[in-house]
Amino acid sequence: MGMINSLTTSLTGMKTAQSQLELISRNISNVDTEGYSRKTANQKNVILGGYSQGVTLGNITRQVDQGLLKSYLVSSASSSSLTVQSDYLSKTESLLGSPENNNSLAANVASLQAAFEKFSTDASSSASRYELISQAETITNRLNYVSQEIQKQRVDADKQIAEEVQTINSLITQLDNLNDEIVKYSVLGSNDIADLQDQRDQVLRSLSEKMDITYFTRDNGQMVVQTTDGVMLVDDEPHLLSHSAIVSASPTTSYESGHIQGIFVDGKDITTKIKGGTLQGLIEIRDTTLPSLQSQIDELAINLRDQINQVHNRGTAYPDTPDTLSGSRTFITPATQQISIENGDVRFIIFDSDGKQVSTASLKGDLGFTQGVIDDADIDGNRPADSTSLAATLENWLKNDADGPQLPDAKVYVNAEGKLIIETGDSEYGLSIIDESSSNIGSEQKDATIRFDANGDGVFDTTHSGFSNFFGLNNFFVSNSEVSTYDSKVMNINSSLGIRDTVTLSFSDKAHNGQVGTVVIKPTDTIADIANSINNDPVLSQTIKASVIKNGSGYMLRISNYDGTQLEITENVAPGGTASGLLDKIGLAPSSAMAAESLSVRSDLLVTSELIAAGVPEYDKSKGEYVQNAASNATANAMAEVFVGNTEFKQSGTISQTKTTLSNYASTFVGNISSMASTLESNATYQSQLTSSIATKEAQLSGVDIDEELGQMIIFQQTYAACAQAFTASKELLDMLLGIVQ
Repeated sequence: MGMINSLTTSLTGMKTAQSQLELISRNISNVDTEGYSRKTANQKNVILGGYSQGVTLGNITRQVDQGLLKSYLVSSASSSSLTVQSDYLSKTESLLGSPENNNSLAANVASLQAAFEKFSTDASSSASRYELISQAETITNRLNYVSQEIQKQRVDADKQIAEEVQTINSLITQLDNLNDEIVKYSVLGSNDIADLQDQRDQVLRSLSEKMDITYFTRDNGQMVVQTTDGVMLVDDEPHLLSHSAIVSASPTTSYESGHIQGIFVDGKDITTKIKGGTLQGLIEIRDTTLPSLQSQIDELAINLRDQINQVHNRGTAYPDTPDTLSGSRTFITPATQQISIENGDVRFIIFDSDGKQVSTASLKGDLGFTQGVIDDADIDGNRPADSTSLAATLENWLKNDADGPQLPDAKVYVNAEGKLIIETGDSEYGLSIIDESSSNIGSEQKDATIRFDANGDGVFDTTHSGFSNFFGLNNFFVSNSEVSTYDSKVMNINSSLGIRDTVTLSFSDKAHNGQVGTVVIKPTDTIADIANSINNDPVLSQTIKASVIKNGSGYMLRISNYDGTQLEITENVAPGGTASGLLDKIGLAPSSAMAAESLSVRSDLLVTSELIAAGVPEYDKSKGEYVQNAASNATANAMAEVFVGNTEFKQSGTISQTKTTLSNYASTFVGNISSMASTLESNATYQSQLTSSIATKEAQLSGVDIDEELGQMIIFQQTYAACAQAFTASKELLDMLLGIVQ
């Protein structure tokens, strides 16, 4: 019996040694296989009936440090997020140019400033006018292009998100399949599932590059994978992601407004729960970094436009004094929307082709218009015989007034687009509009105050400076978009609105020929409550959309008209009542969004630079009339001074509310992007190196060491030889015993 046991022990020893050598061979052959971990197996004694029956190979195990693996997953997710953000921001930096670059957006603003300064010193020079138009067109084209490219990058980021989602789904499916295989072989009692576990870990590493994940393993070998925020990805079954990419974007396109779809798992939006990986980096670029930059570019564009237009509207071109003035402001119901002229008067002057005054009249003092509707003409242009509208008053003076220019073909009307048009009807006669401090001829030139009834309810809602500026009759810069979006100032999402009583907001637009509907705001409401009230209103929600948009460190309320047409938002105030000032308190005003994308130089200025207003008509006491001078540069000087003086900029993205020059503001966000790009690149490099270090440490602990394997090979070769000798000796002894017995 002892001899048989000796044979059995020797034979099992040989088989076990052979299995160990095969395992060593397997390790060595996979030394360069990515994700392969060193496999080992312990030997165990076989006991039957209390007697040793030799040895056998135990379960094959992997040499893996789970703590290092989890550290790798965290580092990998962070590295991938930083890398993808760095890649996109480097593209954005090239769009804007570096701060010291002569071709940066900040340099474009500086060049425009230089052109205005040159124009102010030589207003009659064709060369200086040409240079001014050239630089103005350069910066508008640059703003248009940068804005469009930023939105293209957002579309690219969203498309990449959709691609990453598909890749993630493939990895999740692989994990689920590997789970099934591992659990199945575990149930069947297989002692070799280590390679499947290696494959699963490798898929896990790939998944960590896409999004932040964590995991744990159940007793049956099944791995449960979820995001660090607890969203289940792999359990008893896979939980796949879904996302539909957008095909285009604009500055008003946002995730919060619903224009961009979320990333869903099991019907739930998990976009805000993704904390790492390329997915999180792309979301950050699409929804925060690029929109922040876009809002800063729009803020620059709208302030450049409004500051220059304010001054240019005070001036008059000479010798090409225009015979037609076309407004830019859109009126939704000009027959009910009123204006009131306060703190001064508005003077109209007709000049002939030689620049000599033909006639002049003040709107309040001479024509008797202090307050009234814009234009009460019907669709065919017919007005009541006793019309006292602004358009009728001006047209009557131009055509019929005994003291007027008596221009029979003159017209003043609001066109089908809702813009005020003033035509002398004769190219030999040009029109100049100046605001003065009083109705007395020759009074100090000073912007009049214009109060406006935006919704036509008989109550004045807003106040503006300058008659021509209010109507946009002599703009330098123009935009091709209507005021269809309003933004509040940046606030804490839970901030109080600052009102004591209930307030009713009214919404009007041109498509509905007036009021769309109203919403009631309570003192306890927040901007989120206002958005919900609008979106839940069955009438308003058919026309407008309200959203709470993240902006820098806070949030702002955004209200938009679906069809992109003119929208007026006002507070309903009873006649004789006092407004709560809600709109001012939350800063709800026409949005700067789209300003950069739509900005351009007025088309006729591009063709005829002589239409640029350099000066203003001046009153000559000796002649008792207004005169024009080709060398007059008062307006040109004032436009140049716009770049020297400080402008109030609202909070936009990462730039807080500030007061600075146009050039400094442009330099600030150009510098910020350059700094962010540099920081991200540095952080991405560091995180990538850290991830590589963790991977190297993993490889040192779990990878295959050839020298160690060769050492083990010698041991097991010797073990095999010893067992073989013992087997041979036992067999020989057994043969001898059998021979003796026979």
